[in-house]
Amino acid sequence: QVQLVESGGGSVQAGGSLRLSCEASGYIYSSNCLGWFRQAPGKEREGVATIYTYRGSAVYADSVKGRFTISQDNAKNTVYLQMNSLKPEDTAMYYCAAADYGRRCSLGFNEYNFWGQGTQVTVSS
Repeated sequence: QVQLVESGGGSVQAGGSLRLSCEASGYIYSSNCLGWFRQAPGKEREGVATIYTYRGSAVYADSVKGRFTISQDNAKNTVYLQMNSLKPEDTAMYYCAAADYGRRCSLGFNEYNFWGQGTQVTVSS
C-alpha cells in the first residue's frame, strides 16, 4: 500500500509563492500517476495537477495553468507542486493522491486510490 505525506503548506499574501511536497513510500514508479487535489470548506474536491510518474508528463486544471508546476524527484520518491502568483481563491486543503497502473491519470479524484492527510494553504488579500 502506498503511503503519502504532504508538507509545505502555510499562509501567504496574494501574489506570493509556496512549494508543496508529497513524499511517497516505496518506489514512485509503483503508481501510474501522482496528483494534487484541493478542497475548500463547503466546496467540492477538485483536481489541480497530475503527473505520469514514468513519462514525467503533466496535466493541469485551467484555473492554475501557467501559475502552478508539478514535478517529481524519483530518487527521493517525492512529487512537488510549485505554486506561484497565488490568489485568495487558491485557499484550500491540498491533498496528494496516487493512482495505480490501469487507472486514468486525470483530474477526477475517483481515479486515485491512495491519499495523504493534506496540508493547508491560505492566501490572504
